[in-house]
This record gives sequence, C-alpha cells and structure tokens, in this order.
Amino acid sequence: MIPRIFRPLALGLLALAFAVPAAHAHPHVYVTMKSEIVYDAEGRMTGIRHHWTFDDMFSSYATQGLESKEKGKFTREELQPLAEVNVTSLKEYDFFTQGKMNGQKAEFEQPVDYFLEQKDDLLTLHFTLPLKKPAATKDVDIEIYDPLFFVAFEFSDKEPITLKGAPGSCKLTTVKLGDQTQSKSLSESIFARPDPNNPFGAQFANKIGVKC
Repeated sequence: MIPRIFRPLALGLLALAFAVPAAHAHPHVYVTMKSEIVYDAEGRMTGIRHHWTFDDMFSSYATQGLESKEKGKFTREELQPLAEVNVTSLKEYDFFTQGKMNGQKAEFEQPVDYFLEQKDDLLTLHFTLPLKKPAATKDVDIEIYDPLFFVAFEFSDKEPITLKGAPGSCKLTTVKLGDQTQSKSLSESIFARPDPNNPFGAQFANKIGVKC
C-alpha cells in the first residue's frame, strides 16, 4: 500500500514499481532529514522533532493545484492543509520512526507543532512526535525509514541529529547506510544483524543512538 500522501505521485509510476521485483525496488521520493531528540528540564527524553526536506520533483508535484497569492510561492498558512494531509497519512506507517528506549519499544503520541514551509522551491515538513510519557533513558536507538522503500531518507550533511536539553553525559552516534565502522558502538538491541522478517525498507535505514 502506498502512503496516501504519495499516492498521486505514485499513480504514474505504479506499473513500473510493481513490474520490478522487490529485490530491485527503488525509491521515488527522496527526503533529506534533520532531527532533534528533545529532553525536559529534568533530563528526561520527551520526543523527537523532525525536519524533512523533499526533493525538487516531489515538492513541485505536491503543490500543483494549490492556490497562492504569489504564483509558485507558498506561505506556511497556504501549505497548512497539505501539512495536515502529510501527518494524517503517515500515521499508519508510525511516521516512519521506529525506536527503542532502554530496550523497550518507544511509544509516541500523535504529532504536534506540524507545518510545511517552502524554501528554494523545496518543501520541508516539520513536526514533533512526543513520547507518551517522558522517560529517563540510558540507551535510545532510533531508525527512520519507509518499510516499503517508496521514500528514501538521507541525513543532512550538516548536523543531521542534535540533542536538545540532554544531560551532559549523553553521547550521540549516527550511522549512515553502509557505515559499518560506527555501528558497533550502538546498542545491539536494534542494530544487530538484520532480521529477514523485517520490512524491506528497514535495511536502508539510517540510525541514531544515544547513550547516557
């Protein structure tokens, strides 16, 4: 099933996508991501703030038919209905965010503070995923990926992941796809040898680890 947000774009590519075996599947939407892992004044993790910038093709396609005061330029208010569609549609895919805290599955609330903005003709979706309950964490392991691999995520080149308000003892590690040298330093609970039962897209996940 293609996420609703991507279905209009997918229609023109559907025949090709299903004609290619899963082993040779490839994404049709590309996202450059930055994220903040947020902590409260007591040093407890409270959630994740995502900033996802879509590629130029999808950014252009997504805004077709939208009304704006200035042709081709959209304000945050004009893009808000599209932002609503984004976050609503991604619910069934857990917002492409999987994680464990102290070895237990991380449970998130519905997104808050979400909006789209346009810059240099590219759309960026901003949203926060609050934890259901703030938690003191020794180990946090997070993967961000589309299980269908229709969407490919890539870390931003500059400060892709930051810790906001974290205790000074917390150390951040990121592992990009294909980077095997850093992966050994992350918690093995989620980054161990790939499970063949995992969704296809999981093997393309970039990974985030925090140890406190």
